[in-house]
Amino acid sequence: MSSSSRPTAAPRTSATGKSGGGGNAMALLVIASCQLMVVLDITIVNIALPHIQSALDFSTTSLSWVLNAYTLTFGGLLLLGGRAGDILGRRRVFLFGVLLFVLASLLGGLSQNPGELLAARAVQGVGGAIASPTSLALISTTFREGPERNRAFGVFAGVSAAGGAIGLLAGGILVEWLDWRWVFFVNVPIGILIALATPRWIKESERHPGHFDLTGALTSTAGMVLLVYGFIRAAQQGWRDAFTLASFAVAVVLLAAFVLIERRSRQPITPLHMFADRNRAGTYGMMLSLAAAMFGMFFFLTLFVQDVLNFSPLAAGFAFLPVSVVIAVGAALASRFLPTFGPKPFMVTGAVLAAGGLAWLTLTDVHSTYAGSILGPMLVFGLGMGMEFVSLTLTALSNVPVHESGAASGMLNATQQVGGSLGLSILVTVFGTASGNEAARQVPAFLSGATPAERLRFRRTGQLPPPWSDHVLTAGVSAAFVLAAVLAAIAAVIALLVIQVRAADLERLQGNGPGHGTG
Repeated sequence: MSSSSRPTAAPRTSATGKSGGGGNAMALLVIASCQLMVVLDITIVNIALPHIQSALDFSTTSLSWVLNAYTLTFGGLLLLGGRAGDILGRRRVFLFGVLLFVLASLLGGLSQNPGELLAARAVQGVGGAIASPTSLALISTTFREGPERNRAFGVFAGVSAAGGAIGLLAGGILVEWLDWRWVFFVNVPIGILIALATPRWIKESERHPGHFDLTGALTSTAGMVLLVYGFIRAAQQGWRDAFTLASFAVAVVLLAAFVLIERRSRQPITPLHMFADRNRAGTYGMMLSLAAAMFGMFFFLTLFVQDVLNFSPLAAGFAFLPVSVVIAVGAALASRFLPTFGPKPFMVTGAVLAAGGLAWLTLTDVHSTYAGSILGPMLVFGLGMGMEFVSLTLTALSNVPVHESGAASGMLNATQQVGGSLGLSILVTVFGTASGNEAARQVPAFLSGATPAERLRFRRTGQLPPPWSDHVLTAGVSAAFVLAAVLAAIAAVIALLVIQVRAADLERLQGNGPGHGTG
């Protein structure tokens, strides 16, 4: 580390090599910008989904793969990305991840068919999996434990949480004014700027000896891909379909093999001993449930406001803007009062608010309006999630040794992405079943009054026109929100029964605990 040139008694240096707040502020800006780009990409595509569906001929259930191709490789390889930062140096790995993400974004924007787009999304996920856990670990080694690190985590968590809503707004602007391809192209200049700023403001971390658990990474990722594929295929082909059952069977075998590999590995990609800490294990369980609920809310509401309420892409983006505001408010409240009350009150309150907002959304029907039926639930949900992201992040990384900070941060991100992907696939299955049942009721009503041209179009496409299609979509969305509310309620139960407020944790949050410092 370099020392400050200013004539002060005991200048504090940071892991960035810059002394004082200026260097740290710029390092945090670079780190937060990368996290915003990676998280934003999960939802910026949402607004473009109807346009992608039309341009590249996706069905509604298969359309979820545009999201899952990204989140599955992202979540499945996050632990390997965190481990790579520990072994090879975090700045080096961070920079490589950003550049890979930029390249994949360019290829995604140039895609001409579904296969090319899904391949590009998968590579984007790999880039995000390399950059994201490394950026979170860089905060742990750049900012001293206590109020300074709390504020940094607050900014990081706020960006992670608000990035979803910001992505929807940005996606609306890009699709409305330019083209759906620009939801991918926009990452190119942003990523290049981050790559140029990284060597100046972020100092390379100490490298720790070790090896890569490639077998564990491959079995876990392949197992999750097949599990998600099974749920999505079940929505399309039914639960008795041979490929559906085979996907579930192979997924179980691969995931069981993953656990055995991790138990026997000397340097596992998933250090199972991290689950021995009660609070950390509870945090991972909560993140799985809440991420599933959050991914579902953004996916289904995006379709609803555009297909049923007939919002333009830009109007749909602005419709989600209030969510980012209340997420920031929730994150700020949690960051301010966590050292006094500990994380548990915010975990319980946040999960209850999220469950309440989702339960409110189950009342959505074809007569719903944005102001009367959508805005209120979104605000309640967003406030709860803002509280959750800060408290979950601090709890998951509390009392973790420096050499495992990359793995710990990767584990938290992995549970979010895997929970989101798996949860969305389950919610899509519920959506498919409910919408299929509703379609069986709506088709006779449509055919009884349809013109010959309308009947011909229906036989050719299999798609009902409005207003019959509105009833089908709304029935599926409402059913999906029932399960999403249950998932958020499960997170509230975990927070209430598992999470403990410990004196040592409060001391660390206040900057007075053992290990105080940058390590």
